[in-house]
Amino acid sequence: MGFLFQAVNIFSKYKDEEGDFKESLKDDVHGLLELYEATYMSMPGESILDDALAFTRTCLTAIANYPLLRETMGSMLVSWLYIVNWDYDQYKENTINLKTLHMRIQEALEQPLNKRLPRIEALRYIPFYQQQAYHNESLLKLAKLGFSLLQSLHKKELSQISKWWKSFDVPSNLPYARNRPVECYFWALAVYFEPQYSLSRVFLARFFFIQTLLDDTYDAYGTYKELENFTKAIQRWSVTCLNELPEKMNLVYQILMKLFEEMDEILLKEGKAHHLNYIIDAVLLPYMGNIITDEVFKWAFSNPPLVNACCLHCRTMDDLVTYKEEEDRKHVATGIMCYRKQFNVSEEQACESYNRKVEDAWKELNAEFISCKDVKLPIRMRVINFARSMDVLYKNKDHFTHVGEELINHINSLLVDGIIT
Repeated sequence: MGFLFQAVNIFSKYKDEEGDFKESLKDDVHGLLELYEATYMSMPGESILDDALAFTRTCLTAIANYPLLRETMGSMLVSWLYIVNWDYDQYKENTINLKTLHMRIQEALEQPLNKRLPRIEALRYIPFYQQQAYHNESLLKLAKLGFSLLQSLHKKELSQISKWWKSFDVPSNLPYARNRPVECYFWALAVYFEPQYSLSRVFLARFFFIQTLLDDTYDAYGTYKELENFTKAIQRWSVTCLNELPEKMNLVYQILMKLFEEMDEILLKEGKAHHLNYIIDAVLLPYMGNIITDEVFKWAFSNPPLVNACCLHCRTMDDLVTYKEEEDRKHVATGIMCYRKQFNVSEEQACESYNRKVEDAWKELNAEFISCKDVKLPIRMRVINFARSMDVLYKNKDHFTHVGEELINHINSLLVDGIIT
């Protein structure tokens, strides 16, 4: 209740006597943008922030939709200022600032700060900071150097992942499966980007790769009887099961077991071999040094609200962008289909409801992230970063399955292109 009380008191002063946001706020574009970003930190019950989001989004969308008008007026103003001998250099600087602000508005409307991946946001912010007159040159150089050094580490890890992937010759041996080693590494990088979590990043990338193989094996390859035996084999977790599986499932099973055998060796050296059983069920927390304790795993397995909110957010986003393809397969009923039947609503209404569920889940994430202070910040950040990764990979479409220009650009910027010095 304390958070709710503070939000009401802080933002109520921006409303008029009729309960609407003051018209004068529209004149402060920077303020509108900051208020818009603040609304995405809202928690359940903070209706005033819902009102603020609707207000700021409407205002910023109106501003973003008139770039051509501003450019035309700007060109006319340049000519007029030149004639009357005004300070053109000052005007040029203001024009650059205006364009930068317009770009920031468009980016915010597309994806607010709280939902952005830290590594991608660093790439956006460094050139923005460089354009500011107040920027510190030493700090700027340090930021670029830090980004480049970490990028070098990420490239080496991706090289390891690629060699590991190629050793199984998946395109030939498992032609039904998606070939996504780079995308899997990008996903792991989204969750663990810091240099000290190299082992976690590499393990998680490999697991995402295996999870993709499992998903495609169940959805696009195996028969019911084959999958039933495959599921039992995974539950038994024994090499003796290999002879009971079809050739292609045999390979997937071997890859899965080999991955956890490698993790077992690492944990054994650290004196934490018993953590392997935990990691099999909680792969998002594979290896983070001394931060990961038995208590952390017990917390993760207790169905904490933070994890539940993340799961709801991810499941709902996935359902929204994959339900049409899954319905075309006619294997099982989708979440959207079940919702429509249960509540007797149209497809559009079901999707609208799911979108609201996504936003509600984010509010729960915000609240739980702050409230569960007994869990260390690096652990909580994995959950938040995983939710953020979904907002990149599954926003508006399934970017992981149908890799397009947007995801390719993200991958290139983080793993291929060097930062401009």
